[in-house]
Amino acid sequence: TETDMRAVLFDIDGTLLHSAAVDDALYRKAVQVVLGDVRLRPSLHEYEFVTDTGVLRQILDDNAIVGNERTLDEIRSVFVDLLQSHVSEHGPFAEIPGARDMLRALRASPGCAVAMATGGWRQSAEFKLSSAGIHYEDIPLATSNDHHERTTIMEIALERLGGQFDSVIYYGDGPWDREACAQLGWEFVAVGPELGGLEDFHGVDPCS
Repeated sequence: TETDMRAVLFDIDGTLLHSAAVDDALYRKAVQVVLGDVRLRPSLHEYEFVTDTGVLRQILDDNAIVGNERTLDEIRSVFVDLLQSHVSEHGPFAEIPGARDMLRALRASPGCAVAMATGGWRQSAEFKLSSAGIHYEDIPLATSNDHHERTTIMEIALERLGGQFDSVIYYGDGPWDREACAQLGWEFVAVGPELGGLEDFHGVDPCS
C-alpha cells in the first residue's frame, strides 16, 4: 500500500473511562442479586476468561449452577440498572483525560481506523461511554455479547473495521489485555496504574 493503514483498538473500562473498580463491584453485586450468596473468586485475576460472559460462566461452574440464556439476560439487566443508579447518584463516569479528543482526532485521521473491544457487555459499555460523553456510534464495537474470550472479541472488532492493515495497536489497562495482544501479535500500549501505563491521552497520536 502507498500509505500505511493502521488499526487502533481500545479497551473501555480503565482505558478510556475511569470505571474499572465500580464496574467490578457492581458486576459482583448483580451476580449476587440474581444468583444469591454464591462464591466469587477474590479477584478477577483468578478467572480464566476475564470478560463479563467468561467470568459468569466460571461463577456458574464454581457454584455448580446450571445457567441458561435467561440467567445471563437477568444478570445483564440488573447490572445495567445498578450502573444507571450509580450514575444518577454519583454523576457520570469520567473519561481518562484526553480520551474524547484523541478518539475524535483518530476518526478524522486518513491513515487510521478506530474500533473498541471490551470484555464488558454491549449495553453496559454503551451506557458508560454515553454517560462520559464519548461519541461511539460510528466506531465499531465488539463486546462480551459477541464472545466470552478476549482474543476473539478483539479479532471481531478488527474484522468489523474491514480492510487490510499494516499494523494493529491495542490500548488496554489489564494484564489480560497485554496477554491477548501477545497471542495475537498486536502492538500493546499500557494505560493506567496497574501496568504502569499512560495516565492521560493528551499528546498521544497512535497514527503518527
